[in-house]
Amino acid sequence: MNVFIKRFDGTSRLPPGLPGSRRQRKEEWATAKKKPEAQPKEGRKRKLRLRILIPLLILALLAGLCAWYLTTYYPADEAAIAAFSADYSVEEYRLENGDLTFGTGREEWGLIFYPGGKVAQEAYVPLMRELASEGVFCVLCEMPCHLAIFDPDAADGIREAYPEVRHWYLGGHSLGGVMAADYAAEHSTDFDGLILLAAYSRKDLSGSGLRVLSAYGSEDGVLNRKAYARNRSNLPGDARELVIEGGCHAGFGMYGPQRRDGTPTITAAQQIHRTAAAILALLRGEEA
Repeated sequence: MNVFIKRFDGTSRLPPGLPGSRRQRKEEWATAKKKPEAQPKEGRKRKLRLRILIPLLILALLAGLCAWYLTTYYPADEAAIAAFSADYSVEEYRLENGDLTFGTGREEWGLIFYPGGKVAQEAYVPLMRELASEGVFCVLCEMPCHLAIFDPDAADGIREAYPEVRHWYLGGHSLGGVMAADYAAEHSTDFDGLILLAAYSRKDLSGSGLRVLSAYGSEDGVLNRKAYARNRSNLPGDARELVIEGGCHAGFGMYGPQRRDGTPTITAAQQIHRTAAAILALLRGEEA
């Protein structure tokens, strides 16, 4: 119930401070006006901090994932390599740029080899040693972060450094093979042939005149078979194809099982022997 005060002029009003009075309404309005002014200001600061913090956290996470990916790889199986290499004795050198050479550099044939992605360079030493023991000078390239995509021109200058080698071939495994094929497409007149191990060429080499060997294991679970079939026409019509029965993706090197790969029914040593025999047959112009 409102209480009215009688004025001398005959009018009435509510006493100050009572609910519903004009003064109280003004005070409440002034208080309500001030409070929202502080809250939005603090809210804007919080939103600004979040806008800065969230992208920084995302960048930090991406940087961490990138660093993890670039620093993890399949290491070479040193015990298996030592056992395999016991019967081979060839000259070996590590060059200043990290490349490994096998042989004297005065052989008739030469092979420049790109390792597979995320695989230690040394995992392919057994294949290089077997080929070198048969008179093939081999250069096993070292790749940044174990990824040939970071140095697709790794073959630059190698042929010029060994002028006594008469016939040069370029090869690689998996991602290394794809990068080697890209390089061969741009330098087809510099090489006699190309060797693809569980790999394919994205570039058209059908009229390159290169002698090509394409090999993969029947149990390979890593090779993209659809991409392989789709790019088969990029190779010369007389390209040799070798399916190694019982072989797998990782069997071209010695670095243990690879994720998503199939289960091999032959050893890595057996797969390497068969691969080396097919490469030598190609180089010598013999039937595989």
